[in-house]
Amino acid sequence: MNISLPTPSNAPEGGALPLRLCVDGVSVQRAGRRIIDNIGFKLVEGEALVVTGRNGAGKSTLLRALAGLLPIGQGAIRLNSGPLEVELAQNAHYLAHADGMKLALSVEENLHFWAHYLADAPHPRSQSIPQALSLAGLTHALHAPFGALSAGQKRRAALARLLVVHRPLWLLDEPMTALDQASRIRFAQAMRAHCAEGGLIVVATHEPLGFETTRELAL
Repeated sequence: MNISLPTPSNAPEGGALPLRLCVDGVSVQRAGRRIIDNIGFKLVEGEALVVTGRNGAGKSTLLRALAGLLPIGQGAIRLNSGPLEVELAQNAHYLAHADGMKLALSVEENLHFWAHYLADAPHPRSQSIPQALSLAGLTHALHAPFGALSAGQKRRAALARLLVVHRPLWLLDEPMTALDQASRIRFAQAMRAHCAEGGLIVVATHEPLGFETTRELAL
């Protein structure tokens, strides 16, 4: 299954080499059963790919394989900057169903941990923790224990992690879970802004993203 995606017209910002994610004939097995079979697509900077399919079709498996958390049985996954291949794991955010936060720590402490764990030095496009929480509509929760938040607030705090450390490739597994309508609109705007800056997104979701550079891969 292959999807051909056109190159967007926007030029690389600041002369940076354009990014391209290439997935070529990838197959993944789990517990002896082939979940993903001969999947291929190309994604260039500024584009988002929505992965759809019924439960068990392999959406989460594909995202975990892209993140390097599952071995692939055949095929290749490459992230290129111009003609050069770059380390995918160091340039990607992976957000799964679990929020990846410590319940006993405050929202600020959790985001501070991720900011330092995921980056050796601040990136010019990274947001400060207060800025990220403001964009997530969670400024009031800065010092609140993560475990005291509602399910929707926890998800919004986890999504703020994407903003405090800039990485060009976002791999998102059902990011809209537990979000109310206002929060879904807010996060869609964040995804649109990420693509407008040349970022790449692969997302498993049933929510329409609502911007032009979106493609769909149905499993």
